[in-house]
Amino acid sequence: MSAAFHVCLLLWCLQTNAVPAALAPPENLALITLNTNYILSWDWDSTLAEGHAVDFTTQYVAKFKLRSKRKNPVWETACEKTSHRSCDLTKLNLFYLGIYVLRVQASVNGSVSDWTMKEFCPDKDAAVGPPSRVDLSPAGNGLDVIISDPLTSTNSSMKDNIQELYYQILYWERSVDTQALETQTLDSKATMVTLSDLKAWTWYCVSIQSRYDFFNKSSSFSSPHCMQTEGPIPWWQIVGYFLLSLVICFLFVAVILCSSIWFFKTVKAIFYPSNQLPTHFQYLCDSSGSDIPRLLTPDSDSELLCDKVTVCQEPPVLEIHIPPPEALPVPPSDSSGRHSRQGSGGSGDSGVYSTGCTSGDEDSGQGFLDLEHVKMKDMAPELKTRLLIADDGVVDICV
Repeated sequence: MSAAFHVCLLLWCLQTNAVPAALAPPENLALITLNTNYILSWDWDSTLAEGHAVDFTTQYVAKFKLRSKRKNPVWETACEKTSHRSCDLTKLNLFYLGIYVLRVQASVNGSVSDWTMKEFCPDKDAAVGPPSRVDLSPAGNGLDVIISDPLTSTNSSMKDNIQELYYQILYWERSVDTQALETQTLDSKATMVTLSDLKAWTWYCVSIQSRYDFFNKSSSFSSPHCMQTEGPIPWWQIVGYFLLSLVICFLFVAVILCSSIWFFKTVKAIFYPSNQLPTHFQYLCDSSGSDIPRLLTPDSDSELLCDKVTVCQEPPVLEIHIPPPEALPVPPSDSSGRHSRQGSGGSGDSGVYSTGCTSGDEDSGQGFLDLEHVKMKDMAPELKTRLLIADDGVVDICV
């Protein structure tokens, strides 16, 4: 009997050593929540994998389905075969007032562990966040506090899920000495609250917390927002503002006037310059009377002809002084009735010839002038001459 007993005991030991140990399940399931954002996390000893990759699967089901008569409820998979030790449940859009059962399983090299379960109710377990935004505006001696509700993952108000949500407002006078701060609190379900009976022209700070008393939920306080209150404006400030507005208006008008004058002068200098065109080039101007020169273009049926223009200095005026007729010598006449030729020096030709005149002295002088006129035309037949006779016997000839 003893030998048979020892043989059986040895076979049982060998069989026990051949069966591998069961894989350890995940531990310490916890939820990180804020409003409707949920993340499930867990722990697992990585040394148990013995160098193999480990995967995790997370599933969920409504709790009332487990209580039904159906023996095998359908579990929905939230995260399948992920190497992370967490699973984001926000995308599932779980009903805020519902109760769910979550479970997580580990698998290594084909081996799976048991499921680790956790019950989750968002209305009870999910944390509520502070107001999404806080704004302040002065209201005389007080402050208007404008509160924006906490937001869900779909950017809707959390009051859609928590009807009894309200706010605790904490405010105090800003001071350098933090130990001397005296805070005051005010509870309100409204999103706009007026803090009255504050000091005029004083800085106050406000911080707000969201609260839900049914499950004793309270959020963290929002970051402080500070603003100065207002009050009656002193008379010296009113006078100062009035004078400042007058100076600004005067400077504005002065700038407008100076700019207008400068612009007018610039336009006038461009379109109506002070330097006019010379008379030699005025023919280039438009026939309508404009002073703006333009290029002359030939007509379509005619050709523009231009002559050479030569600019010369003004010619001098020739003056010939002729003595009065009484001082002129009477030339001797021959029997034929003609005057003899005289020279100024006795031998030169004076260039004056007489005609057969039988008048007196006055007629002789006039005839002499006519002869002189004829002689000048003979000397320069191509020049246009003008004979000017003055009372004193001066003859001006302009060429």
